[in-house]
Amino acid sequence: MAKQYIYIVQALLEPSKCKIGKTNDLERRLNEYNKMTGKSKENIYQYLFTCEVKNMTELENDIKEKYSILREEKSKEIYFYNSELFKQYVTFIQAHKMFVKEIFIKTDDKKQIVKIVKRTTPSLEERGISRKEVLQKAQKINNDEFYTKFEDIEKELSMYDKSIWKNKTVFCNCDDAVDDNRKNTSAFALYFLQNFKELELKKLICTHYSGPVDLFNQGAKGYVFTKEGFREFKEFPKNYTGSFDDPLSLKILNEDADIVCTNPPFSRAIDYWEITIKSGKQFIIISNITNPITPAFIPYFMNNEVWAGYNRVDYFFNPKKQLVDASGHWYTNIPIKDRPKYKNLKIIPLNDIPEKYKKYDDANKLVVSNCYIPNDYKKPFAVSARPILNGLLEKGYKIILNTQYFPYENGKKCFGKVLVQKI
Repeated sequence: MAKQYIYIVQALLEPSKCKIGKTNDLERRLNEYNKMTGKSKENIYQYLFTCEVKNMTELENDIKEKYSILREEKSKEIYFYNSELFKQYVTFIQAHKMFVKEIFIKTDDKKQIVKIVKRTTPSLEERGISRKEVLQKAQKINNDEFYTKFEDIEKELSMYDKSIWKNKTVFCNCDDAVDDNRKNTSAFALYFLQNFKELELKKLICTHYSGPVDLFNQGAKGYVFTKEGFREFKEFPKNYTGSFDDPLSLKILNEDADIVCTNPPFSRAIDYWEITIKSGKQFIIISNITNPITPAFIPYFMNNEVWAGYNRVDYFFNPKKQLVDASGHWYTNIPIKDRPKYKNLKIIPLNDIPEKYKKYDDANKLVVSNCYIPNDYKKPFAVSARPILNGLLEKGYKIILNTQYFPYENGKKCFGKVLVQKI
């Protein structure tokens, strides 16, 4: 009598679903899947789980009944797939009275261990470079290889009221790959996948960029991942680059997205801000910490189209999964009430500001530092990015010059500032 088997099989390019079936010959069945006409040669099938059973028809029918809501209507063989559902399928099969023995089960990859090694290269301080300059340099050259840590995303997004996410479509449009393997998934995508139900999201859309740097081991093809309810699927549109300014990405931004949340490429921050702000969509994104005093971005702060989020971001991953330090900050157009950093602003009468933190430049313009702000000064004065990041523009002050201001002291050009004035 021929042996009977139950199997779970999945196609390489269809990670959001699997097929559960029965067969008397596992090798023949897998060959049949991989010889199907009209299927991409890259869409290879592989077993996720196989086992021997006493009565494959009885067990298959019980699986269909148990997981009827997770099966596609047209093809009763196809089931929705993610790691947790896979565990449920296997557990049910193994506990069934018809189960005989497990033959094969796909195991999770070992958790990646990030080794901390003794640094042998000079520090930024030793090289005379500041963290700010690292991101400033990235804006001028093709260096976008900074990837956000999960804990930084969690820290920032947990500060916003959960109601902003309810029934909303979140769009992560800057190489936010999604994979069953956690280490091959963008931290942004991972955060929203893990909190999809709690945040009561309507939909999550993530794009993967088909560029030369493949941090997430997703290959060279750009794709769009979508999660809506229990449904998760990937699409590989022809000629799709996955870039935020690809026509398809722009279509999703303008027609589907409610909130954009990602870490844009630093070298293309100017383009990204223009496209995102012009779309009129809400956003929470990371960018250079000096943007409030950078000419290309000052008008957005001046016109109250964007303001600082809650936190700065000091460390990112590079493609080798090594931590690198570079000063970034969160930015948003979602209202923030009672931001904690208000307490860093020292808004007091001009005479009470210590002398070493106030001075007049060669043009007789007041320049204040260390987050001291005069509350009785009527003329424009210069500040650094820090007060803007701490919420100064929400405290009755405005930017009055839409470009950077450079104070001169004794004929020497000083670090750029921005001119503000009490309203």
